Amino acid sequence: MTPSAASDEPQLEAQESADIAGLVPLLQRIVTARVGQHPAAEDIIQETLARVLAAEDRIEPGMLEPYAITTVRNVIASMWRKDDVAARNQHRMHDPSESVEAAELLVASEEQLAMTEALARLTDRERQVLLAHEVSGLATQVLADEVGSTAGAVAAQLKRTRARLRVEYVLALEGTEPPTDRCRAVLLALSSADRRRQRELDSARHLLECDVCARLSEPLLDRAPERPDEVRVPIGADPDIVSARQAARELAVRAGFVGADLTMLATAVSEVARNIVRFAESGEVSIELLARPRAGIRVIARDTGPGISDIDRALQDGFSTYDGLGLGLPGARRLMDEFEVASAPGKGTTVSMTKWFEKKG
Repeated sequence: MTPSAASDEPQLEAQESADIAGLVPLLQRIVTARVGQHPAAEDIIQETLARVLAAEDRIEPGMLEPYAITTVRNVIASMWRKDDVAARNQHRMHDPSESVEAAELLVASEEQLAMTEALARLTDRERQVLLAHEVSGLATQVLADEVGSTAGAVAAQLKRTRARLRVEYVLALEGTEPPTDRCRAVLLALSSADRRRQRELDSARHLLECDVCARLSEPLLDRAPERPDEVRVPIGADPDIVSARQAARELAVRAGFVGADLTMLATAVSEVARNIVRFAESGEVSIELLARPRAGIRVIARDTGPGISDIDRALQDGFSTYDGLGLGLPGARRLMDEFEVASAPGKGTTVSMTKWFEKKG
């Protein structure tokens, strides 16, 4: 590649991004005219942009707009067909109610036995302090005075004990043990909502790789405090692509961002999620609002797929292979401000990308 050709690349990418962004108003007019205020209107636009991006290298110069118009009409027609099929088959979804009294009693008995076993797995000191506080109602200061400690130290101990008790409870309820030492450490970090420890252990990737921990983590994560600045979406099928891009758009809108950046962000999220569905068995997309160094959104897509042997080649426009990820990554990179891929054959792939926003209004 000559120096002049290399210097032209950023200008070409900027022009391509501008061309894609310029389609948004046109698509919005078409969608509004055909479906009005349908809840799926924004999804139709983003699905169209994703398909245009995937086919961009095959579209002749000057044909981007006609191709986008044809594509959006096809997406709309497909949506109506699915809605019609769902309406015709609605009557088949009736599930007769059954008596659940016996089942409820059995579940209650199993839960009680699991809690007894979990308590038995605590140390004598952990169990004594926990029961004194939770059952006998002793204040943390009273418990601290008994052992010459502080109320804060006792409160911290109680927090750790509750986290461990939750882990032992779900293990006892499932009748299983963690496959590795790392499994228990990850489950404890999740149970205690210790985000620093979760990052140290790379808990998100571990949950993708370990089916046992992925299953056991669900009740632990359900108890964790909700974070309004972060959303995690498991990816395993086509409907999850829609869920991921909706989550990205809703999080950005809630933060006060408006404009074409929202559509471009959602489209980039669609692309990385689509790659997970096509080329990996399972994955996750996490979307997080950023306040520093300025307002923006960070998206991290992780999967347990075959990985990418040549990342530079996979990021070239027009590259596609079923031996690894690749389709859609060049398009997603052009739509975002920062983009990074970490991967190796057999080790899965992590895509990290950031979009910085200027607040409007």
